[in-house]
Amino acid sequence: MRIAFFSILLFLLNTSLCAHGISEADKQMMIDGGNLLYIWLGTTHMLGGYDHLLFLLGVVFFLTTTKDIVKFVTVFTIGHSITLIFATFMGINANYYLIDAVIALSVIYKAFDNNKGFENYLQVKSPNLLVMVLLFGLIHGFGLSTRLQQLPLGEQDLDILLHIISFNIGVELGQIIALIFMLLVLNVWRKMKSFMHFSKITNDFLMLIGFLLFLMQMHGYLHTVNEEEFGFNRDEHFHIHQEMQIEEETTYVHDSL
Repeated sequence: MRIAFFSILLFLLNTSLCAHGISEADKQMMIDGGNLLYIWLGTTHMLGGYDHLLFLLGVVFFLTTTKDIVKFVTVFTIGHSITLIFATFMGINANYYLIDAVIALSVIYKAFDNNKGFENYLQVKSPNLLVMVLLFGLIHGFGLSTRLQQLPLGEQDLDILLHIISFNIGVELGQIIALIFMLLVLNVWRKMKSFMHFSKITNDFLMLIGFLLFLMQMHGYLHTVNEEEFGFNRDEHFHIHQEMQIEEETTYVHDSL
């Protein structure tokens, strides 16, 4: 159990570190290419954006009508489109680890809300869901903007705006692809008896993942603001985590014998 938990932490740390950088190959591709490449990058970025997709899964988890799905997804799309376009075009930036930590909290929030946490544990009415989805959409868009601003967007305002819009179109395409898959799985699962038995556990697990993501993002944030206090860079630190995992597994095997 300890090894499984540590493995999840290590995996999230690894994906977290990788997710915050745009490779030099991607940067050069953007310089050489055009708007279609920005659409492609936006699509692949959303499909690989586990934190965005986990929040989206939480939003649609109990939605059964097309009207409700369209309403909430549209509000989320409007929210992240506003900050993605505006913040990128205006050059508004923030520490990406800190933004992603808030995004991780949004995953925890939605799973907690799905399990009636406000009513059952806090004895209060849950906040208006449309308003909260819009608010978190704005934050998610700011997170996407921090990635996009790592790319060479051009020199002219028109070129910059077209690249931003192209990236945003790609994000929406990726979101649609992921949403179709989620809804297909959920629609099949809802017809099974296991859905009612395991829906709460599933959202508990979403909260756990969100909490681990939050820890990983705060871990990365501390490195960016207090790197000298750690005495090593992030690559060296990741290798130390690998050595810790090997030692943990060796100790576990020795104890088992």
